[in-house]
Amino acid sequence: MKNWQRLGVLILLGLLALPSWGASKEIIQLQTQVQQLQDQMTQMKQSFDQQMGIVQHLIEQSTDNVNKVANQVSTLQTNLQKQQSDSGNHVDQLSGQIQALNDSLDEVKARLNRVSKQLEDMQSAQQTLTAQQQQQAQAPPPDVLYNNALRDYNAGKNDLAVQEFSDYVKFYPNTDLAGNAYFYLADIEFRQGNYQKAAKDYDQVLQNFPSGNKAPAAQLKKGFALIELGQKDDGVSELRHVIQRWPRSAEATQARDRLRKLGVPLTAKGE
Repeated sequence: MKNWQRLGVLILLGLLALPSWGASKEIIQLQTQVQQLQDQMTQMKQSFDQQMGIVQHLIEQSTDNVNKVANQVSTLQTNLQKQQSDSGNHVDQLSGQIQALNDSLDEVKARLNRVSKQLEDMQSAQQTLTAQQQQQAQAPPPDVLYNNALRDYNAGKNDLAVQEFSDYVKFYPNTDLAGNAYFYLADIEFRQGNYQKAAKDYDQVLQNFPSGNKAPAAQLKKGFALIELGQKDDGVSELRHVIQRWPRSAEATQARDRLRKLGVPLTAKGE
């Protein structure tokens, strides 16, 4: 039983306990007041119940709204995390693509540099060829130039012969007589005691014209030049090669004589 109900019962019991002779105007008024108080208390209860219902309804609405907001926040957080993840993956993908583009760009640059170098080499070669063609246009024909050089060589005009033979190997390096021109240049240098330069030019004959008619003499004289330079072992090796390659030639005979004078065997050990 609630407080207001207990209060009403107590008042009613008190009134009932009063003697009948006390039922006066004042008692009637008190009863009326008690009734009014009960009515007010009933109205207050109804009002309280209504207000409690309204509050409960508001609480339920607020709870629903809070739950909706919480769900929306959760959804937003999920979407945000997904976007961040997607964004991170996208950034990684873009980074990989950028790196690949940079690598491709570096490769293109390297290719351009190689092509540029090739173009420069081609231009340089073209310029050299053009200059040689211009010089060849001004130079005497190959047979005239060679015959003039050989004539001056036989006449002992070494300076003039050197110039003419040098012009020949410069303007006509791929002809058969170019090997002869190198040999005569080396022979003049040998006579002048320039054994280092002579050995180099004799080697030009052996390297570029190994089957030419001056090859045996070039290898023989190269061996002589190396011996004069103090490179005895290398010189002896060259003389032995002359004997091995052209055993019946006059150069082979000269090689044998020189080896005997040096006191070394004609062939190396084990041969």
